[in-house]
Amino acid sequence: MLQLPTPIEQIRFSGVTLYLKRDDLIHADFSGNKARKFYHYLENAFPSVTKLISYGSSQSNAMYSMSVLAKMKEWEFEYSVDHLSEYLRENPHGNYAGAIKNGMQIHVGQGALAPTNKNTLLMEEGGRQKEAEYGIKLLAQEIQEWQNNNNTKALNIFLPSGTGTTALFLQKSLHSEGVVGVQHPTVYTCPCVGDSAYLKKQFLELEEDVAYHPSIVTLEKKYHFGKLYKENYKIWLELRKQTGIEFDLLYDPLGWRVMLATPEIFDKPVMYIHQGGLLGNESMLPRYERKYPELKL
Repeated sequence: MLQLPTPIEQIRFSGVTLYLKRDDLIHADFSGNKARKFYHYLENAFPSVTKLISYGSSQSNAMYSMSVLAKMKEWEFEYSVDHLSEYLRENPHGNYAGAIKNGMQIHVGQGALAPTNKNTLLMEEGGRQKEAEYGIKLLAQEIQEWQNNNNTKALNIFLPSGTGTTALFLQKSLHSEGVVGVQHPTVYTCPCVGDSAYLKKQFLELEEDVAYHPSIVTLEKKYHFGKLYKENYKIWLELRKQTGIEFDLLYDPLGWRVMLATPEIFDKPVMYIHQGGLLGNESMLPRYERKYPELKL
C-alpha cells in the first residue's frame, strides 16, 4: 500500500542546491513522517485491540492518519482536544473533517484520555512513542543506501520538528545501522512547537543517550505554533514557485528559513526531508490568503 522507498530529487532554491527526500509521496492518507511513525501498526496485526485513543490539536495531521488506521483495523477511535472552535465545529474542514468522516469520536476539554482496558491502544500526541522507531529505521536505511549508490559519503540532513520523534529516531538509526563506506549523517532540526528546551525534553523522554540526539538550530525570533507570519507565507510561496513542489504550511516554512540561515549545515551536501502533512494546508492556506491578500503565487 505504501510507496516505498520514496524518491530523492535534486532541487535548487534560493541559490543553493540540495537533495529532497519525497516522503510526501508515500500515501495520501499516511503522508511523510506519519507513514513512518505508524508503520509498525500498519504492518502488524493487533487482534486484541478494539479501540484507539489519542489527543492533540483539532487539525493534527497525526489525528487524521490515526483515523484512517482505526478505520482500516476496524477499531473505534476516540480523540481528545483542549479546545474546538465553534467555527470548526459548524464548518468541518481539513484534517478534522477527514477524521470525523472516518468515524472519530471527539472529546473536548476533558484532558488526555486514558486506556480503560487491555483492548485499548493509546497513542501519544503526534505519534511520539517507541514504536515509531520501527518505520523510521526504514527511512534511515533508504538514505544510507542512496548515499552508497550515489557515492555521497558525507551528508547533512534537515527536517523541522514538532515532538521531534522523527528527527530523534532518524539520527539514532543512522548511527546504529551504518552502511560500510558511508559516514553517519548529522541530523539537524528546529523546534516548531515550543522552544529548544521543550524539544530536548521530548528527545530525553524517548532516548536518554544524548549521543543519539539531533542537533537543534533556531532563529533568534520566537515563533508561536499555528500563528500566521508573513515571512513564513512568503517562503512557502517562493518554494512552490521555484521548485513546483507544495510543502506543509505549519512546519516547512520555518524549517526552510532556519536551514537557510544556518551556514554550518551546508558544509556538506544537504538533504531535506519532506514530511508531507499537506492536508493541513486546506485550513491554513485560506487563513494566509485572507490575512495577506497582496501575496500570491
